Amino acid sequence: MQEEMQETEVRETTSNSGDSTVKKQRVSHTEYTPGVVIAQRVIWFIAGLFSVIIALRFIFLLLGANQGVWFTDLVYGLSTPLVSPFLGIFGAPTYGVAVFETSSLLAIVIYSLIAWGLAKLVTLTRPHDEI
Repeated sequence: MQEEMQETEVRETTSNSGDSTVKKQRVSHTEYTPGVVIAQRVIWFIAGLFSVIIALRFIFLLLGANQGVWFTDLVYGLSTPLVSPFLGIFGAPTYGVAVFETSSLLAIVIYSLIAWGLAKLVTLTRPHDEI
């Protein structure tokens, strides 16, 4: 894991102008983001991306979107592998062309729980005040 590193540099310059002395200080501060924080951000980004794709699928199915449009086809193509483990657990009520796919909602919940667990898992070795 990447350790947090802080670096402070102070430069002092003294110059005489007439009968007064002027001191100038220049301070630069560099702070690195811990690897644990970066790992958590990546986990939540991926989980958020999955959730957005699956939510779009849910909305498109609910509103009976035209599957012949390239964007709808893209969303279905990306979301099918994500939702397929949950297909068939619950029924999917159909109202004409609209489908209320409970598998999509279940997938969003499960992936969010998995992301939460993974985000907590990467923080197990860090003291609480560093997170």
